Formats: sequence, C-alpha cells, structure tokens
Amino acid sequence: MVQSEMRLSRPDALVLSYVRAMMCFVLFQPRPEHIVMVGLGGGSLAKFCYRYLPRARITVLELDPQVIALREQFAIPRDNARFRVIQTDAVTYMAQLADSADVLLVDGFDADGLPPPLGSASFYADCRRALRPGGVMVANIFSYDPHYRAMLRRLNQAFEARVCWFNGIAGNNRILFAVRDGGDTPALAMQRKVARTGGLALPLLNKLLARWIVWKLRTARAAPPA
Repeated sequence: MVQSEMRLSRPDALVLSYVRAMMCFVLFQPRPEHIVMVGLGGGSLAKFCYRYLPRARITVLELDPQVIALREQFAIPRDNARFRVIQTDAVTYMAQLADSADVLLVDGFDADGLPPPLGSASFYADCRRALRPGGVMVANIFSYDPHYRAMLRRLNQAFEARVCWFNGIAGNNRILFAVRDGGDTPALAMQRKVARTGGLALPLLNKLLARWIVWKLRTARAAPPA
C-alpha cells in the first residue's frame, strides 16, 4: 500500500487522501503555534504545514536516519528557526514534553505497520501531557490493524473519551482526533460535534471537506495581504 507520494511539479501538494484527512486538525486548531510530527516519511505533511501555516513552528521526530537522508530528494526544507527534523525515538522524546504542542500528528509507520510503542497507553498519556490545553492529537491507524480496537480504547482512556473521527474520509486509514481538556475550548466544542455526527455524516461529504480545507489553506496563503 502506498503511504507516501509526491508530485515533482508540486512537491508540497497533498496527493493522498489520508494526509488531506489529517489536515482536518485545522478545524480544531486553526492557528497552531507549535506542531509536533511523529514520522517524517516523504515529508508531505511537513512540507504542506511549513508552507501554508507560516506562523507555526514545526518539529518532526524521525527514528530512521536513512529516511532523514532522503530529505533533499523529497524537497523537505532545511532546518531553520521554525522547522527542524530530529533523529530520535518519538516515545522517549514525547515523554520529555509537557504543555508544548498545539497539534501532534502521529504517522510513524515502518515496513511492518504502526510500531506497538506508538499505540501504547503510556505513549498516548505522554501525548496528552505534551499538548497544551485544547490541543489536538491526530493519529493515523489502519482500520484493519488487529490491535486497532485496543489502541482506540487506550486513546479514549488517555483523553477521557474526547476522541472523534470523520466517517469514511480516508479509506483503510482511520484518522482519529483526540483533544486535551482545559476548559470549554473551541477545539473541545468541535470534538463533541464531530463525535455526535461523524463529521458531515456522509463519507463523500467528509472527503470533500478535507479537500476544501486543503484548498482554503493554499488559497489563503497565496492571497496578497490586505
């Protein structure tokens, strides 16, 4: 199964449906100051967020140095004041964060799928602590993973059932959105709404919503300042 794809003519475009679905985090956190990503891969999310969320600082955690070595081939930006790629074990790194991120994007697959430590109860608890109040964690999990239900249960426990998803938005990729508590935040209000309705109810409408979000971010960034 293809999990990373890039157009040479538009290297920061989001080609695959699941990465467009993950960008729905802007419904919960439209102006994040700090985004932490678990897994670099082909850099689709990293490149898109770097270009179209210019006020966000982005930290990417990648375990495999061979993946990082390909960053130039995939047109991934060099490290700078608001973008950096760190070669580290995300499980260890996440345990050191607290109240740091507005958004966590967990997409750390290897050749065998999602590594068990990235679906553990302790990792999800660390992710919750790493978020600021009202922050959102986005987890990409295969719906046919034999441990899917167990991971969903752990995620619900860590985030006190503040978990939702958009029905049918990304095929076999189940994109889960978990919001940290911290008062009556807009992110929590959105989580409750999506949990009740499954997004726009119909899978096709949810897919169109993800496309619209990506289009809106691109056009807003391209528009000249008022």
